[in-house]
Order: sequence, then structure tokens, then C-alpha cells
Amino acid sequence: ELKEEFTRILTANNPHAPQNIVRYSFKERAYKPISYVDQMAIHFSLNGNMILKDSDEGRRQSIRLSTAAGKAPIETSAVLSEETEMKDEESMGDTQAAGEEEAEGSGTAEVAEAAEAEEPPLPRVKEQKLANQFNFIERASRTLNNPMRERACQSEPTPCKNFSATANQWDIYDAYVEELQKMERSKEKEKTKTQTAKREEDKKKGRKLTSLESQSDDITKISKAAKIMERMVNQNTFDDIAQDFKYFEDASDEYRDQQGTLLPLWKFQYDKTKRLAVTAISWNPKYKDLFAVGYGSYDFMKQGQGMLLLYTMKNPSFPEYVFSSESGIMCLDFHNDYPYLVAVGFYDGNVAIYNLKKAASQPSYKSSAKSGKHAEPVWQVKWQKDDMDNNLNFFSVSSDGRIVSWTLVKNELVHTDVIKLSVEGTTMHGPEGLQLQTLGCGTSFDFHKKIDYLFLVGTEEGKIYKCSKCYSSQFLDVFEAHHMAVDSVSWNPYHLKVFISCSSDWTVKIWDHTIKTPMFIYDLNSAVGDVAWSPYSSTVFAAVTTDGKAHVFDLSINKYEALCTQLVVAKKKNKITHIQFNPVYPVVIVGDERGHVISLKLSPNLRRMPK
Repeated sequence: ELKEEFTRILTANNPHAPQNIVRYSFKERAYKPISYVDQMAIHFSLNGNMILKDSDEGRRQSIRLSTAAGKAPIETSAVLSEETEMKDEESMGDTQAAGEEEAEGSGTAEVAEAAEAEEPPLPRVKEQKLANQFNFIERASRTLNNPMRERACQSEPTPCKNFSATANQWDIYDAYVEELQKMERSKEKEKTKTQTAKREEDKKKGRKLTSLESQSDDITKISKAAKIMERMVNQNTFDDIAQDFKYFEDASDEYRDQQGTLLPLWKFQYDKTKRLAVTAISWNPKYKDLFAVGYGSYDFMKQGQGMLLLYTMKNPSFPEYVFSSESGIMCLDFHNDYPYLVAVGFYDGNVAIYNLKKAASQPSYKSSAKSGKHAEPVWQVKWQKDDMDNNLNFFSVSSDGRIVSWTLVKNELVHTDVIKLSVEGTTMHGPEGLQLQTLGCGTSFDFHKKIDYLFLVGTEEGKIYKCSKCYSSQFLDVFEAHHMAVDSVSWNPYHLKVFISCSSDWTVKIWDHTIKTPMFIYDLNSAVGDVAWSPYSSTVFAAVTTDGKAHVFDLSINKYEALCTQLVVAKKKNKITHIQFNPVYPVVIVGDERGHVISLKLSPNLRRMPK
């Protein structure tokens, strides 16, 4: 046992140092083990500095140490003598208090003795050398640097609750049964009321609420919340487009020498309108993000049903309102003072008024064969100021050559023919001396912004008639404007004498209504479907052509060519039909023959305000 060897290995590691310290790292947001642990243990440390004995400093120190050692006993004796002196002085003070005259003599003697006693050590004190103030040793001490500490605080998370429930057929059935029982109870309560009240209620109600209606009531309760949610989801889905719409400005416009661009934003499309063409577009005068789109067909052989959709830019994926009609819609117009009223003209010659406040899918008022509908498609409708009796009225123009004023009297549309478009020099003498006259086919019209009675009518023959509401048989003027049908005619919103017209003969012309010849003619190399003045500048207008291009002009910058010509629809066999400027935002919307509506943002060069 004694011979047995026990090996013990000594290491440099500190056995007391912890091996597994873990600290929270705020950088990585996790607990991390510290890899380096300090193993050194210090038991005692003393800082000093060494000086060579032979150096000046060393000699000085040795002298100072020897003097200090010799001085110590002298100092102690001096202290003792001082103490005895103090006692003597105290006793002297007492004798002075007892009797002054005697004490004076003895006091002087004592002072003299004390002076004698003090005299011998004085020369020794003088021998002590004063240390030279400028001979000094550099000494440094370093303070501890406190270790850095990380401090953070974490807020309490908001409390969340999980809620879950299962709904099966029985729960749903029970809920509906309860709802029906509630309704029956409320009906019973109503029955208990007086019979006179009951009769009045019966007149009002007319029909009992069925379970289906109660179902729709439940849906209407959450319809507003659902609509807001849908818009929020869409805004998140199309977030990049919304950001572009709000903030994007094309920086390259500065280097483009007045030229501009159109940035495509949202595309509005609806499954049921894929086969239909966009035949009319109009912005709502009150809600600046809402616009109405009419759908039909310009092709005589492909006539079918029509649709009226209202879209908002807040929800590009689905229309806000949907109305379908038996005949194609060819034109529409919002009322300026009642933005929920939309006047519509149909391909079969009828006109109608839709009320967006009512939930009905059919128009609130509609003309019929009895009430003087047009014999041909209605190409344009325009609301006018209320008549003398404050009845709502609007005008319509059609290929049958009649311009008709429709007035809403006692919930009926009453018509009056304002003017018939006769073509000069076409009077034919029929049998028995009958005078037959060919009627001009009206395709578009526009009313003057300030002069109430003045309006323009464009026709299929290419003429533009200047007419007045006061004369039913006479034109104020005739402009030989185009060689083909006039697709659109429009007064300038700022310059009261100027109007613009476009035609299938590839041209856009700008006129002064007091002069017979056009001031500007632009050839756009393709049939021009629509033209529109901008709401922000008197010199900016936009036109669309059947080859899928949009053209934006600014006469104050360039009188000869467009600042922007851009392909908007790329597919072949697809034509742009209409364009409209938003009244507030720098946005235009364009409709095509495939039923799509595209919104485009104007770059800064295209929306310069006039000086």
C-alpha cells in the first residue's frame, strides 16, 4: 500500500472558475454560453517602481531615508517638551487670574525660562534641507474601467385570447328558428296595437317577411364591415400600385425635353363583361374615386345585353354596383347635384335613370315605345339644369336625327323634341308632291359651360351643328368638320369660345365657334375614338385611337405634336374606345373593346398647371 503511487495532475486552470456561464446577447436575441473564462487567481498585488542606487534619484532617496531615521527621536523629545510647556502655561494662566500684580513678575520669569529651554533645538531644525519642489518622481495609477453593461426592457405583450367554436347544421337551424320566433313575437305585439294603426301598417308592408329576407337582413348587418375589409385586403394586395398612385413621380421627365409618360395603375375587369366593349365612362362629381362604366357593343351584328358597373379606385377587384340591362348601354352621365342619379342611353333607343340609393337591379325610370323613345341607338345623354318647375331633365341625341329633352314629371319621363337634324339640299319630292327630307344622324353633342341655351351636335356625315335650345328648326351655324362620323365633340372648360372634335377620319380638330375653319388639326394615323379636355389646364387634352394608343397634348408646350403617345392595350383586335380625366387626381381612365378599364397616372410633364 505504501508503494502504491497516486498521480495528481496540477493544471493552470482555476478550479473555482465556473465553466458554463450563459449570458443574454441582445444583438442576437438569445442566450449564449461565454467561451472565454478567466482562469487567473490573484492573491496579492503591489505596484511599485525600482530606481538604480547609483543614479541621482537613488542617492537623494537614500539621504532622505537616513535623515528621516535620525529625525524621529528628536521629534519625540520636542513633542514631550511642548507638552510640559503647555502645562506651565495653563498654571501661569491660573496665577494671573488670582492676582495680577504679583503674577506679572513671575510670569515674565517663566517666559524667559521657556525661551531658554526652547533655544537649543532650533539650530537643528534649520539644518533640515527643504526638498527641491521641481525634482519629482513620476507616479501613475490607473483606475479600473467598469465593464460595459447591456440594459434592456421589454414591454408586456398585449393580451390575446383564443376563441373557437364549431357551427353545425343544427346550430344554424336553431339560430334561424329563434330569429323567426322573435319576428313572430314582434308581429304579435304589432297586432295588439289599434286596428287603425294596423291598417296603415298593412298598406306599408304589403308582404310578409320570409326566412330568405331575414337571411339577407343578417348579411346587410355586416355588409359595411365586409366592404371595408375587402378594401383593406385589396389595398394590401395592390400596395405597390397604391404607393405609385400616391407618391411616384417620374424623375426622368426632367431629362426628357417636355415629353411625358403614362404609368399604368389598376386594371378593372369583371367576368360578365369580357365579351362586351366599354361604351361609356364617367367620373362621379362627388366621390372622386368612383366612376361608372357602360358596357355594350358598337357592332351592329353582335348586339346583346348590356351592363352598368360602378368601380372605385379603392377596390379594383370588384365593382361597387352592378346593373344589367337587356339592351347594350351606349352612354351615361352623372347628375351634378344628385350624384346618385345616372342617366343612361341604350342601343335600342330607350333612355333610363338609375338611382344608386335604391337596391333595385332595374332602372327607377325608363322610357318606352309609347313615351317617344328613339328609333336608333342613343349615342349621348347629358343632364341639364332643372326646368322652371324644378323637375329633373336631361337631353339625348340619337342616329334618328332627334335631340330630345326628357323631364321627370310625377315619376314619369316626359319627352319633348328640341331639334331635328335635317341635312341641307337633300329634300326629295316624293309621289303626290310629298317633300321627303333626309335626317342627319347625331352621334355626339355637348352643352356650353356658361351660355345655357348653346350646344353643339356632331353627326355621322362629319358635320358639326351649332344649335340653340330656343330654335327647333334652325341651326345657328354648320361646320364642315370631318369626312367621317364625329365621335366626340366637347367645349373647353376654361376657354368659352373653343371646342374640340374627333372623328374616325383619323383627325382631332380644335375650333373657335365664331370661326368656320379649325384652328388646329392633328392627324393621329388611326381612327380617333374619343377626346377629352383636362380639368386642370385649358391647353391639355387627351385622345385615344383604335390602334390601342393614348395621346396627350399640351398646346402651351407643343402645338404640333403630342407630348406623350403610348401603347395602352397591346393585344391585336382590341381597340381603345373611351378616355376620361379624373377631376382631382392626375389620373386618366381608358376603356377598350374587351371590357377592361385601365387607369394611368400622368407624369409631371403632362400635368403642368398654366401660369
